[in-house]
Amino acid sequence: MGKQIIISIGREFGSGGHEIGEKLAERLGLKFYDRKMLDELVEAKNISIEYLEKYDEKPRKWFGSRTVGTHTNSMEEIVAEIQFEYIQQKADSGESFVIVGRCSEAVLKNHEGLISFFILGNRKEKLERVKERYQLGEQEALAKMKRHDYKRKQYHNRHADGKWGDSRTYDLCINSSHLGVDKTVDILQKYVQERM
Repeated sequence: MGKQIIISIGREFGSGGHEIGEKLAERLGLKFYDRKMLDELVEAKNISIEYLEKYDEKPRKWFGSRTVGTHTNSMEEIVAEIQFEYIQQKADSGESFVIVGRCSEAVLKNHEGLISFFILGNRKEKLERVKERYQLGEQEALAKMKRHDYKRKQYHNRHADGKWGDSRTYDLCINSSHLGVDKTVDILQKYVQERM
């Protein structure tokens, strides 16, 4: 692959977006970044992994946090900025990759090779996936879906210009419930290849 390509994937909880991102990266021979990128940050910045995980993709807690100019004492904001800087460095290096979450479609919006997707799903299929994956009953799974999507939305809307899940913010939004994971990957792969 000669030209740099960066694929950003936003997703609803339970939509299979993470799995779709992994499979797409594998098919295209690209590096895949998700929450595991924290491991690389730990080495690079000499920070505790527990510290990063605790504040990863979390909305800012307003009580007790303060911002003056560009400085903040909010741990959620600090961890977000560390990740945004890291993602930006990866993109600036010319590396091609797939990244899930972390407001990447907004952070990397000025990179010519950026393609952004948002994966959503029907409530029924998302619920079944969450129940199976986390071994939860229906009410617990629904609560988990609601909680995760609420946090993602708050986090995203704090750090990005566009709204989380708004089709105008992404190149393509797709409902993975209709075709399943593998066929959704087929469509995204074709879209990427056409764009290249």
